[in-house]
Amino acid sequence: MKLLYYCSVIFSFLFIANIKTSQNDDEHVDLSLSKQKKKSNQPVNSTTHPTRTIHHEDLECIDSDKKPCSSLPYPCITCHMNDSCVYGNQTIAVCKANVECVGNNTFAKNLTCRYCYQIEFWEYKCIKKICNSAASPPIHYRTNCTVNRDVLCLGKRKFYKRLRCNWTGGHRWSTALILSITLGGFGIDRYDIIIENYIIK
Repeated sequence: MKLLYYCSVIFSFLFIANIKTSQNDDEHVDLSLSKQKKKSNQPVNSTTHPTRTIHHEDLECIDSDKKPCSSLPYPCITCHMNDSCVYGNQTIAVCKANVECVGNNTFAKNLTCRYCYQIEFWEYKCIKKICNSAASPPIHYRTNCTVNRDVLCLGKRKFYKRLRCNWTGGHRWSTALILSITLGGFGIDRYDIIIENYIIK
């Protein structure tokens, strides 16, 4: 009887252990299947290319492969200049094209020795600000200026400059233009000159 009892206990123990093993195997299979499903449900990304933002300055470099390298403006070229040159004298800058172009991509350019903030007023553009141009004494304001792309100079191509206020929102100028067209034809704008001549006589 004892032998039969021990055999039944051992058999029960083996049977329970077998059930747990099969359950673990089933759980392992379920986990592997769920992982495969998650992978299959993920969208397949096609080969993507990084997008590049085109700035307005880069527009000058479009179709540069059809232009001579020496004719390209900034920022299509990078130039190395001698900052020990004499102010106002002519000097030579060694430039290199940053893009594909026609001819040798390394070339020399002549320029006047001066820093960018010393160039002529028509060689740079500044941000206009609305102000009272009729104020007395005249008003000055600080603004940001940028060198034209076809101009070479020493130093930074963007700089601050203090300008005299000579620009308004345009209302006064338009009013003066309308009065000049409408009343000028009748000689009313000459009325002050006629009175002045009459007083002198």
